[in-house]
Amino acid sequence: MSIPRLKTYLSIFATVLVLGQAVPAMAVELPDFTELVEQASPAVVNISTTQKLPERRVMDQQMPDLEGLPPMLREFFERGMPQPRSPGGGRQREAQSLGSGFIISPDGYILTNNHVIADADEILVRLADRSELKAKLIGTDPRSDVALLKIEGKDLPVLKLGKSQNLKAGQWVVAIGSPFGFDHTVTQGIVSAIGRSLPNENYVPFIQTDVPINPGNSGGPLFNLDGEVVGINSQIYTRSGGFMGVSFAIPIDVAMDVSNQLKTEGKVSRGWLGVVIQEVNKDLAESFGLEKPAGALVAQIQEGGPAAKGGLQVGDVILSMNGQPIVMSADLPHLVGALKAGSKANLEVIREGKRTNVELTVGAIPEEGKELDSLAKSGVERSSNRLGVAVAELTPEQKRTLELQGGVVIKEVQEGPAAMIGLQPGDIITHLNNQAIGSAKEFTDIAKALPKNRSVSMRVLRQGRASFITFKLAE
Repeated sequence: MSIPRLKTYLSIFATVLVLGQAVPAMAVELPDFTELVEQASPAVVNISTTQKLPERRVMDQQMPDLEGLPPMLREFFERGMPQPRSPGGGRQREAQSLGSGFIISPDGYILTNNHVIADADEILVRLADRSELKAKLIGTDPRSDVALLKIEGKDLPVLKLGKSQNLKAGQWVVAIGSPFGFDHTVTQGIVSAIGRSLPNENYVPFIQTDVPINPGNSGGPLFNLDGEVVGINSQIYTRSGGFMGVSFAIPIDVAMDVSNQLKTEGKVSRGWLGVVIQEVNKDLAESFGLEKPAGALVAQIQEGGPAAKGGLQVGDVILSMNGQPIVMSADLPHLVGALKAGSKANLEVIREGKRTNVELTVGAIPEEGKELDSLAKSGVERSSNRLGVAVAELTPEQKRTLELQGGVVIKEVQEGPAAMIGLQPGDIITHLNNQAIGSAKEFTDIAKALPKNRSVSMRVLRQGRASFITFKLAE
């Protein structure tokens, strides 16, 4: 090979190499959040609360040594320590907490989390210019973890509000808050998922992100790249107490609906059906004749509630409400809660393997759910069966107390399918293989006819809470 030709090949190779390095560099260019932060920061506030606890005498105890900490951190940790009332006397205990919030109106309305200000005797808001103002609590909604505050002022800086319903997984988001008391800390990440449901949080379809959130960020705003608030940072998932890459925000659409009701009505009203639902897994889907797991399975219906009046039945699988699909069971409370009492709800359900529609009138959610009393054991005739349980009839008094038409109570659990799926003495079985149980004999007859090697459903009531479980009988 001649030298000129070699030089040509090397030149081409070098050009390709340079281009190969330049293209990825252009593809990974990251957004600049500077302008967003400069415009939004003046409307983000620090919130500190004080709760006065009952006085009590405490024995002198060794306090942690904070001398080695920087002044700011030392001051932060000292805030939560009880201060002595007088030498040799009891201590006046004050619990203090820190959080974040943001201004939504020029006259001083502020959004934050309910858990930031819960049980507070005094709420202090520190603005971006370091001025401090006492805040008045307008209202709280523990179900959504939203609180509305008010400070005196006019022409205050406010944040632009976006539409959280337009968020998509993968989009950039930015948080500004006061983690550990460090005001106006900026962190960024992406939307990991939308519409997340969390345990005991039935009325908020959370935004999941990987934005670093720590104690003190709660109540602060979550922004999209247009500088619009799309959520309120609320919770983290952690096993260590610190950030582990999973954080959750309340959608701003939900928060503003709550805020408007708190401002005008002083409370929040939500729709209610009066049902207990559960997830439809693969085995339950097979048992109820569904092609795939989807919807919300009705495990329990409150007597006299909207669902009962509208004709919904235990064992119905709700696939959609007012045309909106129920993919996961947790989708239903979000949709129902957004409705007003008195509005209509059209439910598409699967009942005994067939599609049907149920229309009912939505009720108002009560302050506290009605609890069913747990069953007291009774010494009535028992019936054994191939499931490995001994069952007994329910007395008329027990049926009235539990608002049941039928069912049997488990008296003993032996080795077998019942033990494997976790049944316990005192559990009440109301349905077996999608059939209602009226007596111990009916239960035994149904159990004898159960198919083998196929998912079979059973509805069980334990301490007033109903759920469907599945099992398979071996050959």
